[in-house]
Amino acid sequence: MDIQTLTFIIVGLTFALYIGIAIWSRAGSTNDFYVASGGVNPVMNGMATAADWMSAASFISMAGIVAFAGYDGSVYLMGWTGGYVLLAMCLAPYLRKFGKFTVPDFIGDRYYSQTARTIAVICAILICFTYIAGQMRGVGVVFSRFLEVDIATGVIIGAIIVFFYTVLGGMKGITYTQVAQYVVLMFAYVVPAVFISLLMTDHFLPQTGFGATIAQDVPGGGSYLLDRLDGLSQELGFAAYTEGMRSKVDVFFITAALMVGTAGLPHVIVRFFTVPKVRDARRSAFWALTFISVVYLTAPAIAAFAKVNMFNTINGPELTGVEYENAPSWIKNWEKTGLITWEDKNDDGKMFYSGDERNEMTIDRDIMVLANPEIADLPAWVVALVAAGGVAAALSTSAGLLLVISTSVSHDLLKRNLAPNITDRQELFYARLAAAVAIIISVYFGIYPPGFVAQVVAFAFGLAAASFFPAIIMGVFHKRMNRAGAVAGMVVGILFTFCYIVYFKFVAPELNTQENWLFGISPEGIGTLGMIINFVVAVVVHKFTGDAPEDIQELVESIRYPKGSGEAQSH
Repeated sequence: MDIQTLTFIIVGLTFALYIGIAIWSRAGSTNDFYVASGGVNPVMNGMATAADWMSAASFISMAGIVAFAGYDGSVYLMGWTGGYVLLAMCLAPYLRKFGKFTVPDFIGDRYYSQTARTIAVICAILICFTYIAGQMRGVGVVFSRFLEVDIATGVIIGAIIVFFYTVLGGMKGITYTQVAQYVVLMFAYVVPAVFISLLMTDHFLPQTGFGATIAQDVPGGGSYLLDRLDGLSQELGFAAYTEGMRSKVDVFFITAALMVGTAGLPHVIVRFFTVPKVRDARRSAFWALTFISVVYLTAPAIAAFAKVNMFNTINGPELTGVEYENAPSWIKNWEKTGLITWEDKNDDGKMFYSGDERNEMTIDRDIMVLANPEIADLPAWVVALVAAGGVAAALSTSAGLLLVISTSVSHDLLKRNLAPNITDRQELFYARLAAAVAIIISVYFGIYPPGFVAQVVAFAFGLAAASFFPAIIMGVFHKRMNRAGAVAGMVVGILFTFCYIVYFKFVAPELNTQENWLFGISPEGIGTLGMIINFVVAVVVHKFTGDAPEDIQELVESIRYPKGSGEAQSH
């Protein structure tokens, strides 16, 4: 059975599973729709959070970044993983004790201000739209190759599926759908890695194969994998794979932005409102990190295997190039999508990929994980499984983001601000209407993304770091912080970060080099500086405007002791 037929079958079965779960667990109230009535088991919530977290950026793009950037790509692994530790220790239990549905809800009540709530809603929507653009792009990349449709059509198909089970099931439906999606994406990520590790190094575990010697029947046999990769990279005009090109300052700022951005992402934070007790919030974070680590600890090995195999199959064992007529099938398959192109500059009929003037290939880094099984010539069912995993990763996060957008509009903007007298049924209607509008906008950004998947997602983390994280941290640990300080900090922080990113990515992309960056900080890392500015502005404004009211300070004191939240209703 060919790859396309198997892909239709496996992806179709997973779609049927997701839709079936959505119908079984459809939301009947706003409490179901927003937080699954707060009755999700912490292990299940950890698995759902892992799927929510491991978006197209993690599944599709992260290993691609590491493969192309080498050591510099490790900032994504360090930042995203470290962020969960920060979230578990500093935020999750306190926000669960506060007991509100959304981050804007917390900020609005903690800072006793509808203005603060509205600004938080705007920040949440901006962050989520930036993030969801990467997810929709990921869906388009998967479908463009495996269903042989163009990227725009692939984005639309994915949007219809995710809209269906998000609008029908809300958080309750999303949670149990994401449990299934985690299982799919985990197997889709790990199984090919095990296959390739055995083929290349005779090691069953990719993590040990990553540091092992290459098998004798593979080009470069007998040498260490990373030594071989360093040698190939340098011979082909790239930097050594294990050496970084970014400055230490930029590495620090990107890692920090990804870390604190994780702790400030609204679609991740809301998951901790879905568990019965405060202590379950910590347990959920532990289980989420455990499930995430299964994939994240495999990513460096996948990146290294893919890069070596890519060099060997394009340039040949002797690095003299491979005749295009004899090109491996994976190149021809991905050429159809436009994500790989070849231009025969020297008219020798051979492909050549390098980092210097000899280069004749353009390769989209977002294809590396998806193409990896084909590059290694694995069985067709493994290739189809990876396609299903890529779709699961993109759809799971898209669903969580859509939910945040819809609840931010219906609950925080309407119910808690503009139209407090609407009924529960009307609020649910507006939540679903907001999701419909959001999916249409996200389709546009998926078809015309502002960068590759993980880069777009990194911008979302920067925006979250510069806006939500300081407001939440000060909301819990600085009881005297007032609304004027919080509002001023959020506004200045997100405006600075947003303008910096837009300037270097859209207004003057030709200036997007280290020499022109402020303090040598790239757009991917500027969220850390935005966060620092947010803190400074908030503290200074607070000094001139007095302390928060006594009742708010008492409220903050009460949530600092994460105990006492009762059982939520069961499903």
